[in-house]
Amino acid sequence: MNELDKLRNGEPFDGWAPEVVAQRDLVAQVLQRVSTAPLDQRADLYREILGGLGDGSVIQVPFVCEFGVTITIGRSCFLNSGVTVLDGDRVTIGDHVLVGPNCQIYTAGHPLDYRRRRDWEVTTSPVTIEDDVWLGGNVIVQPGVTVGARSVVAAGSVVTRDIPPDSLALGSPARVIRTLTSEPPLQ
Repeated sequence: MNELDKLRNGEPFDGWAPEVVAQRDLVAQVLQRVSTAPLDQRADLYREILGGLGDGSVIQVPFVCEFGVTITIGRSCFLNSGVTVLDGDRVTIGDHVLVGPNCQIYTAGHPLDYRRRRDWEVTTSPVTIEDDVWLGGNVIVQPGVTVGARSVVAAGSVVTRDIPPDSLALGSPARVIRTLTSEPPLQ
């Protein structure tokens, strides 16, 4: 198993292995092409680098990610402009998810000890955004977090721990302020 396979599998990997560097380069090249492509051509370009992109999903430019292959986006999602995904681990976005402008999703962190940071030590944890979630503008989602289905995270919030399904959360750090009542599903 090479280092890129390890990355895809959520295992520790060497970020400077030739195949990982080549993936970063490919992502940079495709994102450059996406930035000038018409909207109706962007999905095909994103599919060249992402682990999965569901039908009907739209990712506005600019969009930033590092590896792409660890990101799976479901059907009928909308990621507004300025979304950044630091994807050193898996990022799973469900169906019908709305991500506001300038949101950031992080899977990576660094130690507090400066000596270990000098060696660029990184830890990663996957992020999951379940179906029908709405992340307002400028939301930050930290490593290891799951945002439960049908939840809403208010603009400017920093999500440091899991948000249960059907919740309205806000603040820094985000906290659940109430449960959302379900309406009958759309047909």
